[in-house]
Amino acid sequence: MVSYINVLIYGVGGMMMAGVALLVAFQEKLVYVPVLPGLTKSYPITPARLRLKYDDVWLRSSDGVRLHAWFIKNFPDCRGPTMLFFQENAGNIAHRLEFVRIMLEKLQCNVFMLSYRGYGASDGFPSQSGITRDAQAALDHLIQRSDIDTSRIVVFGRSLGGAVGSVLARNNPDKVSALILENTFTSILDMAGIMLPFLKWFIGRSGPKGPRILNCLVRSPWSTIDVIDQIKQPILFISGLRDEMVPPSHMQMLYAKAVEHNRRCTFIDFPTGMHMDTWMSGGDRYWRSIQLFLEQNVSGNQGNNMHSGL
Repeated sequence: MVSYINVLIYGVGGMMMAGVALLVAFQEKLVYVPVLPGLTKSYPITPARLRLKYDDVWLRSSDGVRLHAWFIKNFPDCRGPTMLFFQENAGNIAHRLEFVRIMLEKLQCNVFMLSYRGYGASDGFPSQSGITRDAQAALDHLIQRSDIDTSRIVVFGRSLGGAVGSVLARNNPDKVSALILENTFTSILDMAGIMLPFLKWFIGRSGPKGPRILNCLVRSPWSTIDVIDQIKQPILFISGLRDEMVPPSHMQMLYAKAVEHNRRCTFIDFPTGMHMDTWMSGGDRYWRSIQLFLEQNVSGNQGNNMHSGL
């Protein structure tokens, strides 16, 4: 009987360790999904399909990786705000073109859409350190353009893109005028325990019982909760309360930590918003909320912007 129990314990323990080892070894494939199931890595459409005027932009990240982006112009001129858009973890920038088309119409802005390394037409393989470099290369490109108002560059990040954008805004307080976060997580460490519950005992933010033993093995922690209170620019938090992937509590925690140090924070929630469709379910109120934030913070009328009831 004792022998049977020992075998069972060792067997279960061995399977758990093997599972954890596989997760650690292949974690990039879980965090980054450049190709959606059943689709190819290439862009299914370009902005031209939606009759959008754009430039193909090729960049070099600081480590030499070749990156692709689209600069989509607001005509008749490009003098409105410029949104530097960072996408979620799955698919590529072409899958966000309908959202961007409406953004141009509603906000009268330009949009710069970056393909992270390993995504779309960009070379390389995704990683936190690499994508951080990619985001900086995109911002540096925009700062050098002569056809936009470089004092009105706004970073907009959804989900993973919010983590990317937060690091970029923190690192460039003199270049990024404002930050918009939509349905962003506190950290990949916290998300691991949500997506794979058995991992919550091994990976996550440190708590009363001390640090989780596998945190140090996570190569892309994207710990936005540790960055958000270092951002000095105005921040708009957009939360879909029916988000089926990132618990809405993550956005609430990010806002709560940010507003302790930065009074120019605004939190807007949408009761029917899910992870990917908050912009659709939010309707006109979604776009009015962003427009008001821009008018108050990115058009010369800087001022405190506390939690709004829009």
